[in-house]
Amino acid sequence: MLELKNICVEISSDAVSKENEGKNVVRDTSLCIESGSVSVLMGPNGSGKSTLVNALLGHPSYRVSSGILELDGVDITNLPTEKKAHLGIFLSMQNVPKVGGLTLATFLHKAYVATHQTDISVLEFYVNLRDKAKLFSINPDLLDRPLTAGLSGGEKKLSEVLQLAALQPKYAILDEIDSGVDIDALHTVFKAIDALKKEGTGFLIISHHPSLLDHLAPEHVYVMSGGNMVRKGGRELAEEIIKHGFCDVIQCSLSDTCSGKCG
Repeated sequence: MLELKNICVEISSDAVSKENEGKNVVRDTSLCIESGSVSVLMGPNGSGKSTLVNALLGHPSYRVSSGILELDGVDITNLPTEKKAHLGIFLSMQNVPKVGGLTLATFLHKAYVATHQTDISVLEFYVNLRDKAKLFSINPDLLDRPLTAGLSGGEKKLSEVLQLAALQPKYAILDEIDSGVDIDALHTVFKAIDALKKEGTGFLIISHHPSLLDHLAPEHVYVMSGGNMVRKGGRELAEEIIKHGFCDVIQCSLSDTCSGKCG
């Protein structure tokens, strides 16, 4: 189990803007990700969802000021990002930096060798990758494209599907995986999530779109607002969000006039 216990996050001194340095942006947040299950973290834009997971994985603009990140009962809060990756934690970021000069296949081979401690050859790994791409109906030519530079929004998401399929992490955190993709690419994403879930990967899927819940049956649902965890529940909470939207779920003070804009 990957468990967040009373996590607080503040703006780091390394942030580009010093205006809010030291400001608490996430407060006393707890949740868990179980092996072979799907948890969903939802909430309006700006509620702290991305800040939370970026801080946990070592983004320099944020700092975990208190609380613990535990992997199978072991405190890994202060481990560097690459150590957390070696332990099987995967983060698909909402805003992926542009990286050129490195193909997806080359990157994945290096990452797989490092995280799985194997000496699999480039050729064998590449053949396996093409088979995985075909399994999920993804054009294998994507493997020979730059890692992120020059890719469309949908291609970036399909690239992340191939990263998941290749690296087979123990726990995968997917931030806005449903954003900016067409319906066909979205079906591919959910197909991959379902396949990896059956193999034991635990997922935390972050979104502010209630429609995501039409495609998933999460075991755990968490809702953030204003940097706080305001609701926790199971599938019944997902159904409540689908039926009523975020305004009612988070008891938005403007619920009579905002027409769902907070979600």
